[in-house]
Amino acid sequence: MTDNSSADSRALLVDLLLRKVAADTYPSNTMMDYLEELLLPDEVPAYVAVLAQKVRDDTYPSISMLRRLVDLSRPA
Repeated sequence: MTDNSSADSRALLVDLLLRKVAADTYPSNTMMDYLEELLLPDEVPAYVAVLAQKVRDDTYPSISMLRRLVDLSRPA
């Protein structure tokens, strides 16, 4: 697989997972773990926005979701 093909595959998978996380009421931890492994720094704000919206929409957001937001918000 060429580098360009790998980058295209990664971008496709990131887009797919980000859409799934956004659409699912309770996205799986496994799906979010894979997404976080694949994200490039410039893609993190979009993912944070999706998670933040989920926290806003949930009366009792999960500790796991809050932990992910805290971890993603820390300076690199």
